[in-house]
Amino acid sequence: MNNDKKQKKCSASPQGDSSVEKGRGKLLIVSAPSGSGKSTIINWLMKEHPELRLAFSISCTSRAPRGTEQNGVEYFFLSPEEFRERIARDEFLEYEEVYEGRFYGTLKEQVERQRDTHNIIFDVDVKGGCRIKEHYGDEALSLFIQPPSIDTLRQRLEGRGTDAPEVIEQRIERAAFELTFAPRFDRVVVNDDLQTAEQEAYEIVKEFLNS
Repeated sequence: MNNDKKQKKCSASPQGDSSVEKGRGKLLIVSAPSGSGKSTIINWLMKEHPELRLAFSISCTSRAPRGTEQNGVEYFFLSPEEFRERIARDEFLEYEEVYEGRFYGTLKEQVERQRDTHNIIFDVDVKGGCRIKEHYGDEALSLFIQPPSIDTLRQRLEGRGTDAPEVIEQRIERAAFELTFAPRFDRVVVNDDLQTAEQEAYEIVKEFLNS
């Protein structure tokens, strides 16, 4: 899954003249270390700016649902065996075994179906983001949400109160690795202040969709 090619930078330019009116929807890839605010920014873009016509790309995972998560809403939940069968049939645009037996991936068919009517936004890990960008080229914009520092990220993860200390350490270790991918993305937004980061992401996305 490693993608060592340097990615071509996308140009970007603004507003609600959605690309789906001109043809197929464009693709917005958003990646970040856990705790960087990626999901918060994605949700804000979708809720506050309907003119962008964003639809969330629903990924597959082999983990069990958490809390109120529903199949086909947050994720498509598959067993590890089902996931491996779909890999064998080459049904994924990208996938990764993040931890042993825990897969995440994006189905090709799901993306193509959704982009008939919407611009698609992906919430994916850095390797998956690179794979999608490589596949779609200039049809996709890759955006990396970066925390101000590893120390800030640690504070955010601890402040959530949802993970055991050893899990936080795993996330921090992984975050340090994921941060090395930032230069391979088209644009980087540093989330020091959430409102500022949200607005910066909006301007970048708006510009791209109208380029």
